[in-house]
Amino acid sequence: MIHSKNIIAVKQLHFHSIIFFAVLIFFSSCKEAKKNNEMQIHRGITKINWGTADDKPVYLYTLTNKDGMQVKISNYGGTITSIIVADKNDSMGNIVLGFDSLSGYLAKPPYFGATIGRYGNRIADGKFKIGDSLYRLATNNGKNHLHGGIKGFDKVVWDAAATVDSVPELSLHYLSKDGEEGYPGNLQVTVKFWLNDDNELSIEYAAQTDKPTPVNLTNHSYFNLKGDVTSTILEHTLMIDGDYYTPVDSSLIPTGEIKSVKKTPFDFTQAKKIGERINEVKGGYDHNFVLNKKNDSLQLAAVLTDSSSGRQLTIYTTEPGIQFYSGNFLDGSIKSSDGKPIDQHSGLCLETQHFPDSPNEPGFPSTLLKPGTKYHSITKWKFSVVK
Repeated sequence: MIHSKNIIAVKQLHFHSIIFFAVLIFFSSCKEAKKNNEMQIHRGITKINWGTADDKPVYLYTLTNKDGMQVKISNYGGTITSIIVADKNDSMGNIVLGFDSLSGYLAKPPYFGATIGRYGNRIADGKFKIGDSLYRLATNNGKNHLHGGIKGFDKVVWDAAATVDSVPELSLHYLSKDGEEGYPGNLQVTVKFWLNDDNELSIEYAAQTDKPTPVNLTNHSYFNLKGDVTSTILEHTLMIDGDYYTPVDSSLIPTGEIKSVKKTPFDFTQAKKIGERINEVKGGYDHNFVLNKKNDSLQLAAVLTDSSSGRQLTIYTTEPGIQFYSGNFLDGSIKSSDGKPIDQHSGLCLETQHFPDSPNEPGFPSTLLKPGTKYHSITKWKFSVVK
């Protein structure tokens, strides 16, 4: 006969074994979670710790929709680090230039995927006037001011909040203080990204100021719809819904003219290959196109297509212009996360915006934001497949 004390001892041993293995599994899962460094914060949104910058924590957020499309965004620079979408064979691939780690961005690449501000594009000689007051900005592009200066919005850590209403949304906020990079006024800026189940990524910009100041916000993602940095974008076809463009001088500052694109290499009113006439443009494309918009509602701006992958990007915006930049200054000195050189024309930018140097060109749409008014702009990128 088995003694009852022995039975109790066996049961206790079994119980303790269960507890032991449960604890072991718990700590193993914690260790794995720590290893993966990933946290599910809402349905369709995860985040990981991505390092520090300016002694502030940096995170990488991933927005995912029902089709498996993913958009990764860091609160460092409000940067889109990757956009993963399917091609015509249902193979997923990243179609923007970027890096897998924060270190790639701390090395100051040419604005890969970044939120640009206070002023996207160039301001001549780094100065402008508001009334009788002359403001001098940081110059970081020869004698000119480019993309917000030496430390623009692309190089700061934004406050971030992720939510899900009907779709996953990431909201970033930054206070640009009076005098930052030479700009007047304390500027409160919010940028929201949201991804829906129709493979549309929308970016909404909002800002308010306590002093008059120029504002021109945009995103500087470099697209390569093939998903391969070793191939160029010259075989991509592009349509821009703009009958006019703003010519530039040798330092890429607008001359103040608004010219017709007809019978020029700038005519993308009908889709054509980017490489078709690029050699006729000194240095390549880096020009603002005046969109055929009648008002500031969300309207078609451009369509970019890669026939080899079947991927297509359709851009809608409330902005009056779009800057087409064909990656002319990429020279292979920057390497991708897998060590591949990022050469000239490895990616292109289509930056929805007001016009370059508008603070010095009274004939261009105004970019002056005044106290008591609100800056508001939306751009939508729709990704699809043409088979």
